[in-house]
Amino acid sequence: MVYWITAIGWGVGSILWAEIVRDFYHLLSHRVPVLYRQHVWHHRVFRRDLTFASAAIYRQAQWRNDFPECIVMLILSLVLWWVCLVWTPAYQWVALAGTIYTLGFLVSCIARGSGSEWAREVTDVTHKPGQFLSPPATWFVNRPYHWRHHFDDDQAYYCGTLTLMDKLMGTALALKGKKIAVTGASGTLGKALLLHLHQAGAKVFALSSHSETITLTINDEPFGVKTITWKVGQEAELAEFLKKIDILILNHGINVHGERTPEAISKSYEVNTFSSWRLMELFFTNIRTNEDIALKEVWVNTSEAEVSPAFSPLYELSKRALGDLVTLRRLDAPCVVRKLILGPFKSNLNPIGVMSGDRVARQIIALAKRDVRNIIVTVNPLTYLLFPIKEFCTSMYFRFFSRAETAHPEVEAQNDLFGNG
Repeated sequence: MVYWITAIGWGVGSILWAEIVRDFYHLLSHRVPVLYRQHVWHHRVFRRDLTFASAAIYRQAQWRNDFPECIVMLILSLVLWWVCLVWTPAYQWVALAGTIYTLGFLVSCIARGSGSEWAREVTDVTHKPGQFLSPPATWFVNRPYHWRHHFDDDQAYYCGTLTLMDKLMGTALALKGKKIAVTGASGTLGKALLLHLHQAGAKVFALSSHSETITLTINDEPFGVKTITWKVGQEAELAEFLKKIDILILNHGINVHGERTPEAISKSYEVNTFSSWRLMELFFTNIRTNEDIALKEVWVNTSEAEVSPAFSPLYELSKRALGDLVTLRRLDAPCVVRKLILGPFKSNLNPIGVMSGDRVARQIIALAKRDVRNIIVTVNPLTYLLFPIKEFCTSMYFRFFSRAETAHPEVEAQNDLFGNG
């Protein structure tokens, strides 16, 4: 048993090593001028809809970029095999899995460079044109994920098959240039998010129930954030504004603490649950093109109350309801939906919080750049264990006992146009 476990480890590890080498070579191709001069051919090939700008340039890109990349992968996969041969010769045969895996890339690269349409169709799946059928994937590179490297930010999204290296490097989500709107912007976390998103290069917008302009302090200087005033129940009035937003962060909420009157129940669910749900659905209606699917996101602050007591029953109930609605909707949401599962930070809603809003905001953004879809920031270690279990079980329950929404008519028309219907 130990022999086979070790053998599997060497085999899987050698393939993972080949992928790491591939992604690191891609990273260097954007940082080292002599490599970039060859790699840029790859970026010259495709239009925004992933159709060819030139078949001749495509073939040249295979020889100038993909072929040397494969050679480096092959050499370093053989280095790993040699290490295995020296240290654990009994497993050297399985350590060749990475080399065989790399040879598949090399052969397909040569075929594509020689003009084989069959090889291009079968092996170059991340560059196929047509309607995107799902948002950017989490662990495996799909077409929307790789599209972002070409047309969102070529200093991010480096991975070719697995997204592991991007997650480790914090290049799995680029925020630079993104238009990001934050609700609850006048609160502690709202202001902290606006500040750190601005510092990350995003163009930020504040959505607040107060009419005063939200002002941040940057380098000891005041910075006024474009502020849009809105009220709970008037979400539809934000429809035009949301069309130009790339990332919507739903952060507003209310805490009635120990109240349990009918008015408190109604207010808690209206603010904490249904207002965020309506804004999320409104945002979804703007996602119609491949670019929208690849770039737009919703982040929802559902709170640690999804799995832990908040010592405020109505806050717990309304936030758990929101969390379950988000879990249900993101089964077939048209874009990436992230949950923010946050522990007690000091704010007007929670004056006895033990974390600072600034620290929480910094961690949220750092984890988002690593494409974490359930962002947990808390001092309670149990949440890191309990929430993934709760989310998995709830998601499976909803998947098995509810039906997927039918495609929007415009999406169906696009699928027919691209032959995906």
